[in-house]
Amino acid sequence: MTDDKKASGTADVDLEDMVASSDTGARRPAGTPGKLLLGIAAAWSLFQLWIASPLPFVLRFGVFSATEARSIHLAFALFLAYMAYPALKRSPRDRIPVQDWVLAAAAAFCGAYMFMFYEQLSQRPGAPILQDVIIGVAGILLLLEATRRALGPPLMIIASIFIIYSLAGPYMPGVLAHRGVSLFGLINHQWLTTQGVFGIALGVSTSFVFLFVLFGALLDKAGAGNYFIKVAFSMLGHYKGGPAKAAVVASGMTGLISGSSIANVVTTGTFTVPMMKRVGFSAEKAGAVEVASSVNGQIMPPVMGAAAFLMVEYVGISYVEVIKHAFLPALISYIALIYIVHLEALKAGLQGLQSSNPPKPLIRKVVGFLGGLLMMMVVALVVYYGLGWLKPLLGDATPWVVAVVLTAVYVGLLKVASGYPELELDDPTEPIFKLPQTKPTVMVGLQYILPVILLIWCLMVERLSPGLSAFWATMFMIAIIVTQRPVTALFRGRSDLAADIREGLMDLWNGLVTGARNMIGIGIATATAGIIVGAVSQTGVGLVLADVVEILSMGNLMLILLFTAVLSLILGMGLPTTANYIVVSALLAPVIVQLGEQNGLLVPLIAVHLFVFYFGIMADVTPPVGLASFAAAAVSGGDPIRTGFQAFYYSLRTAALPFLFIFNTDLLLIEVTVLQGIVVFVVATIAMLIFAAATQGFMITRSRWYESILLLVVAFALFRPGFWMDMIHDPYQSIPPGQIVEALGDVDEESTLRLQIRGEDAFGDPVTSYMQLPVPAGESGEERLENLGMELIIEDGRAMVDMVAYGSQAADLGFDFDQEILEVLAPVDRWTKEWIWIPAFVLFGLVVLMQRRRRDHSAAEATV
Repeated sequence: MTDDKKASGTADVDLEDMVASSDTGARRPAGTPGKLLLGIAAAWSLFQLWIASPLPFVLRFGVFSATEARSIHLAFALFLAYMAYPALKRSPRDRIPVQDWVLAAAAAFCGAYMFMFYEQLSQRPGAPILQDVIIGVAGILLLLEATRRALGPPLMIIASIFIIYSLAGPYMPGVLAHRGVSLFGLINHQWLTTQGVFGIALGVSTSFVFLFVLFGALLDKAGAGNYFIKVAFSMLGHYKGGPAKAAVVASGMTGLISGSSIANVVTTGTFTVPMMKRVGFSAEKAGAVEVASSVNGQIMPPVMGAAAFLMVEYVGISYVEVIKHAFLPALISYIALIYIVHLEALKAGLQGLQSSNPPKPLIRKVVGFLGGLLMMMVVALVVYYGLGWLKPLLGDATPWVVAVVLTAVYVGLLKVASGYPELELDDPTEPIFKLPQTKPTVMVGLQYILPVILLIWCLMVERLSPGLSAFWATMFMIAIIVTQRPVTALFRGRSDLAADIREGLMDLWNGLVTGARNMIGIGIATATAGIIVGAVSQTGVGLVLADVVEILSMGNLMLILLFTAVLSLILGMGLPTTANYIVVSALLAPVIVQLGEQNGLLVPLIAVHLFVFYFGIMADVTPPVGLASFAAAAVSGGDPIRTGFQAFYYSLRTAALPFLFIFNTDLLLIEVTVLQGIVVFVVATIAMLIFAAATQGFMITRSRWYESILLLVVAFALFRPGFWMDMIHDPYQSIPPGQIVEALGDVDEESTLRLQIRGEDAFGDPVTSYMQLPVPAGESGEERLENLGMELIIEDGRAMVDMVAYGSQAADLGFDFDQEILEVLAPVDRWTKEWIWIPAFVLFGLVVLMQRRRRDHSAAEATV
């Protein structure tokens, strides 16, 4: 064996260890313990499928309450954490020590305590006995140790600090002091209710996240991961810097089904990084491209790691709404990364790999692309409106008819795939790499798209719950993974039915095991983050933190956003993305909303949660702890710190987006029409490409410093035109508070007024804030005020809230007795903010003209 082969083998082992230690557990015991570990992991997957299915309710057997399901879910996670993750680096990897068996059994018992003693606990709510407290203390300690093993010390330390803070409240200094909680009270809150460990985060992990992670694992085991990589390479590999562009697209498609940035780096990077280096990318830049694209997989709907499902619970909006708000920034970010790669290739004069496709004129490529796009749109419309017409006709038989049609389409796609050669796994260490042809590559794996379509259909059209949607998509995926081999072999005329079914069942087994092992860290993280959330709700530290942050930021919203971004990055250096999001959103999201209201910027809650989430993801990139960067450096052979800084440089677009959509919620498609959404997408994409060109210092040619500044100004104007328009013309006119009733009668129905209100906070201290007042229906201002459910006392030009009807719109908006309305701001007619785009594009055209002249002049000099 050559030295290169040995080095490659060693690197592969290191990469496997890195992924295992961070995602699935580094321990691989042999013999009976190993089989038991795999069996319990598979049993966890089967349990999650069972509770997500309609079968328990149909058979009236095995029905678990939400709390019971969370308890069993945590028991599985804790048991597998002690079985799969060694206690120390020097601990054995090929066997499970006796003490770990004992700890695993004890942790599982503590985790399952809520399930096993559910009836007894329900009979003594809030009054734990000594046995409950002993189990709770042991459970928390064992959970913290499992957290240290699976996720490292940082999350364990943070959770421990919050526990100590809960108990030692009276001894805390200054504003941090609180009355404290007893040990019995702490255990009751954290372990015996759904306020702490068994709270919303663990509930989301139980109900939704597991099924999506399992779905992704099965899809990968079926061959979809390799298919996505091959398709991306076949389409993009021959362009300038083609392997890097293929890496971005492949990682984006893999990110649809994977919640782990590190696993994404290793899965796609093993193939893409060597190809990038082959066409001229340095080891650090090749690794950085893979890191930037893989980490962004976590912001790509529909899975988004676990954050999409957590946002449903924390923000209080539907899953479809979360996906709608998150989709546009994620897509823009990926498009910009492809452009950054293109600019890198232009700067270095890099070429692509040799294409295997027969040459085609440009017009045929464009016509082919548009034809394919049109066909997809026609099929989507036929399916959507066809089913809409058939559902009333078929009634209860509709699901069975759809299942038959879906099966027929699946078999038809396998018939098509059988006419092309199978996709093989390439060896990235081989010196010659030939790009696969596009058509055969695309056609051989179209069946992998069907479960994704089914998932999106159930979520977006049928409006099923995320858990039930993932269940049906997973069941379809199980059918595919078991049957695709024998059916395809049958069409190819070389069937060995028993062997093919055996291989399919083995793939299914591996998918069940991998899905469960991928969930260990997420299950542990959501449970431990629940300790922090529980401590916040029990001690009121969130309100204290709001005061501290306001003092540090001096009430400036931009400073608090920067403070939150830095805190997310710092916490994210040691926490997994899911835990980071839970912690920072619990601590700081309400603070941002509150300070925004006080400063006149009314920030939607979903925008704040996405802001926190984006910067939590950035921590996977950022040195010195960015694990994804270390994984990429292990693949590329580059320096991990340099790779991390380069990846952060590439990810500046991702860091800029949260600030932009906080101040311009059009980017999140909030309160925009379909046509407005299309315009926002086009303009925002152009703006992000301009921003990328500015940060890279290159567009048509290398930019001069003032050109980069001008490009940044153009990008900002396109992203947030309202900033400049507000400077030209104020969007509101101030009306004295005593004339609020007249203002309500004068403005158009369904428009909004902005009110500045003075009231009291939770501590009884005076606080001033802004709110939006939607104008209700009514013929006059008095009638509209009555429809709001509010009465005012107006004396000497002052307006005081005298009464708010229970359950009324005014009560929902936050109006309360004895508040004073300080100012009324009514909208005025003015030019729409989009007019600012015209001078921005003119300025952009000027920069383009300057760069083209300079490029042409340089080319002319070179010719001479």
